[in-house]
Amino acid sequence: MTTATLNLKTLEQIDVKGKRVLMRVDYNVPLDGERVTDDTRVRETLPTLKALIAQGCRIVLIAHLGRPKGKVNPKYSLKPAAGALEKLLGRPVKFASDCVGPVADAAVKALGPGEVLLLENLRFHPEEEANDAAFAKALASHGEVFVQEAFGALHRAHASTAAAAELLPGAIGGLVARELEFLGKVAERPEHPYIAVLGGAKVSDKLIVTQKLLEKVDALLIGGGMAYTFLKAQGIGIGKSLLEAERIDDARRILDEARKRGVELLLPADHVAAAEFKADSPASVTPAQEVPEGLMGLDIGPRTRTLFAERIKKAKTVFWNGPMGVFEMPAFAAGSKSVAEALAAATAGGAVTVVGGGDSLAVLAQTGLGPKMSHCSTGGGASLELLEGKLLPGLKALSR
Repeated sequence: MTTATLNLKTLEQIDVKGKRVLMRVDYNVPLDGERVTDDTRVRETLPTLKALIAQGCRIVLIAHLGRPKGKVNPKYSLKPAAGALEKLLGRPVKFASDCVGPVADAAVKALGPGEVLLLENLRFHPEEEANDAAFAKALASHGEVFVQEAFGALHRAHASTAAAAELLPGAIGGLVARELEFLGKVAERPEHPYIAVLGGAKVSDKLIVTQKLLEKVDALLIGGGMAYTFLKAQGIGIGKSLLEAERIDDARRILDEARKRGVELLLPADHVAAAEFKADSPASVTPAQEVPEGLMGLDIGPRTRTLFAERIKKAKTVFWNGPMGVFEMPAFAAGSKSVAEALAAATAGGAVTVVGGGDSLAVLAQTGLGPKMSHCSTGGGASLELLEGKLLPGLKALSR
């Protein structure tokens, strides 16, 4: 069984009129105290919520936030997310201080047609991550229909995404449907030339997806910290740059596989380097691919930016996951910004561009280029596992 062969219903294919809908959402949003600093994931659920409200549904939202490790921790309360949703939705959003038990049951029972309720963090209960059957049954009792809109949690076999979804008639919402449409294009039916751009800190985080992408892409562009393990595997000096020594052999295998398949694998040709991992550390551009001793590469250099942009410009399909450098520090943000600009230009030229991963989306937020992409995925881990060919538990649970 694969994602393509699953029998998934969309919201339009099930009867929800006037019913109590249990909707799993991904409101794992960044907070500054009690303020939501990026409401993207909340905004993405608005179309489905408005469609359910129009049908007179009683809507019960369930979600997680952070890693409270199965214990109640006010730092991870979803109450700020309820406030953000209320502001975006333009109507009251009720909040309950638990997701199961008497408090939750009473709040659900009090819901009227078209009203929205957000329950407290699922992960305040250890049973959530354990995919506990009794906990799932308690969650499922809140609804007559289950709607899955938490794409970023679909790769987790947790009670709210797997066991509870199996207990009710269910469907995927518009957000998940859109994710599957665009990720399906890059995973199963890309138009060529197809280019993947991978970055971020570690080879180990993207080892499987890199191997899978080699079967599909025409070119693979690698930047970020993970590039230095590949450079080291070729015997190129990397100075004090980030290195996963235990992954050098894996990097060599990927380089060999790319050669065998005729896939162009591009690594940084120059770097923006510094002596220390600090925002105010003096930065310089290396004249060549080698990073001098005593320095660490913290971004791709200007020649690499041009090289990558030229390749992206020729593409019909582009997938990007992971920044090209330490984009949070202004001195080392130019590489990631240049990739974002190249993808925006490719989109304008008719290419399908899909961006996944929290850091890549943060680059787009920083540059304001998110709307210029064909699709920005709300789930980094889930998007990578789909591209790896894995069957996501949250989707399998909904297949009837």
